Amino acid sequence: MTFHAAVFIATSLDGFIARPDGSIDWLTERGEQAGDTGYDEFMAAVDTVVVGRNTYEKALSFGFWPYEGKQVEVLSTTLDADADERIIVHRTLDGLVQTLEDRGAKRVYTDGGQVIQTFLRAGLLNELTITVVPVLLGTGLPLFGDLDHDISLTHNATRTLGAGLIQSDYTVKR
Repeated sequence: MTFHAAVFIATSLDGFIARPDGSIDWLTERGEQAGDTGYDEFMAAVDTVVVGRNTYEKALSFGFWPYEGKQVEVLSTTLDADADERIIVHRTLDGLVQTLEDRGAKRVYTDGGQVIQTFLRAGLLNELTITVVPVLLGTGLPLFGDLDHDISLTHNATRTLGAGLIQSDYTVKR
C-alpha cells in the first residue's frame, strides 16, 4: 500500500459520531468553543478524501464544499455514479484502493462511520485522531462496529481543547 490513511473525527463520550438521524448538532454547538483542533493543519497534508454516501450527503448540507482542492472518492453501492462532478463513486473497496494506488494518493483522509469501519477491518488505516466531546447521546451512529479480531493501537498523544473536548492521536500497530 503506497498511501497513508488517517482518521480525524469527533465522537460523543459514549462513542457516537452522529445522532440516529445523522445530526451532529451536539458537535457543531461546541465546535467553536474547542479552539484550534488541528483540523486545518491535518487537511493541509491530505491529498485525497474518502467518504461514504451518508458523509457525502451530510457535506452537501453544509452550504459550502468542505473538500475544496482535494480529490474526493465516495464508497457507495447506491449513489449515482454521475451524482457530482467533484467526486468519483466506487462500488467496491478493491476498486477504490486500486484507484488510490493508480493515482499515487499519498495521504488519505478517511471519514464517515461505515468507511472508517471498512478501512479498519481491511487493515488500511494507519492513524486515528479522535476528539471526544463531553456529551452522552445514548444512541446514534457508532464510530466503531464489530471486529473479527483485536486491532492494537499505539497512543501517541492526548491534549485538552476548549469546552472540555479531549483529543487523542493513535497509530495502528501492524
